[in-house]
Amino acid sequence: KPEYQSKWLNHGGDLQNRRYAELETKISPKTAQNLKLNWEFEAKSYTTATPAIYEGTIYFTSFDGNVYAIKQSDGSLVWKQNLHEITGFNSTIILFKGTLVLSRATPTIANDLVIVTMYGPAVVLGFRRESGEFVWMTRLEDHPDSVITMSGTYYNGGYYVGTSSLEELASIDKCCTFRGSFAKLEAKTGKIQWQTYMLPDNQGKQGEYSGAAIWGSSPSIDVSRNLVYIATGNLYSAPERVEACQERENNQTIPTHPEECIEPENHENSILALELESGDIKWYQQLGGYDVWFAKCMNLSTPNCPPGPNPDADFGEAPMLLSVVVNGCRRDVSVAVQKSGIAWGLDRDTGDVIWSTEAGPGGMKGGGIWGAATDGKRVYTNIANSDAKNFTLKPSNLTTKAGGWVAIDPRGGEILWTTANPSNGVSFGPVTVANGVVFAGSYDKQGNIYAMDAKNGAVLWSYETGSEVYGGVSVGDGCVYVANGYWTAGKSLFAFCV
Repeated sequence: KPEYQSKWLNHGGDLQNRRYAELETKISPKTAQNLKLNWEFEAKSYTTATPAIYEGTIYFTSFDGNVYAIKQSDGSLVWKQNLHEITGFNSTIILFKGTLVLSRATPTIANDLVIVTMYGPAVVLGFRRESGEFVWMTRLEDHPDSVITMSGTYYNGGYYVGTSSLEELASIDKCCTFRGSFAKLEAKTGKIQWQTYMLPDNQGKQGEYSGAAIWGSSPSIDVSRNLVYIATGNLYSAPERVEACQERENNQTIPTHPEECIEPENHENSILALELESGDIKWYQQLGGYDVWFAKCMNLSTPNCPPGPNPDADFGEAPMLLSVVVNGCRRDVSVAVQKSGIAWGLDRDTGDVIWSTEAGPGGMKGGGIWGAATDGKRVYTNIANSDAKNFTLKPSNLTTKAGGWVAIDPRGGEILWTTANPSNGVSFGPVTVANGVVFAGSYDKQGNIYAMDAKNGAVLWSYETGSEVYGGVSVGDGCVYVANGYWTAGKSLFAFCV
């Protein structure tokens, strides 16, 4: 019997994107208070990715441009690879132009490989898992502002991942032509097997559809249905006819058809199910309405900006897959939470909305963002509350202006508990659940991480890491792994064990 049995295979931890340490037995609501720092590994920059775990090794990426493999037992280095040295690329994205390339997503375990995505240009790389030897590299997008922020999912020889971009930070005269896409690669070779775009072809011309990035968490895979589930972000631009349609809607006292301006091939702010073998879209559900946004138009009086509203209904995460029993009948559902703060439960076969719930206030940076979790009993989500709105801690009437965490009944969307972030910070990071304990980090200067009772949200344990926590926690073999820092001084990965 191997010393370490736990697996955390990508950002979502498993094929269902549940962020659920199903095998965990040592950590529980009774033992969580006994978590102690076991070791700390210092990188050269901060890490926002959830650490992957496999066969006694932890894999993670850092903003220093390195991919690290370290021992689960003591945090000692097994191997590291530098993405700039391997690829020769410098960063193409607006925020980092001219600096070295990096990855900000969780590496994906794919048999004897570990697969890493790059944060501009949109490149995927395969490494030998045990040695770190570089095996292959594939560029998914030639668009100069394309990036990959998603962590891929491996299944049955295929690697599935989406593309995103930071083109919405461009100036008005240069915005925008990027289209979000989702691809299947052969994991052994990196060869693209199919690539499906979320918007009609704009021929590289401005003034057409652009945006609909696929940027959060990991795709979820339903093996029995042969489907992969994803979710998308807002538009950066839309054709003139669509903007004119929205202007007409905005001028009506009571809009006649709120979704009239959404054309069928526009998959912004949507949850979609795609066929694993072909990439064909089986169904889609548009859940954000008209939402055209880019940074230079934050002030709506800026000339040449598209009409509002801009609800910021991005999905910054892919759906999770779970099954619920309602009135004695089993129903397979997919659940995802938007930056708008709304959680959605959809039928996995049809995409029909079963329930929706406002878990908390939306915001420019969330709302729900980067990943919810489920153990099948409840759905757990962060609410970042990035705009510091009044956040009602349902089912109570108490309020906070901080972020927090919410538990939802997956059968009908009822809110079961809400816990405000005790540090009064923003709650950007994804949540994780393990054996009745929910873990989450806080974006405060002390860098708190919290363990909460999954039944009621009571805080069981906390620790100050010393710098803001933006990323998520992985759990295995009685230990919790989390990194700190994001545009801050933190650059450590911590292991806490009971």
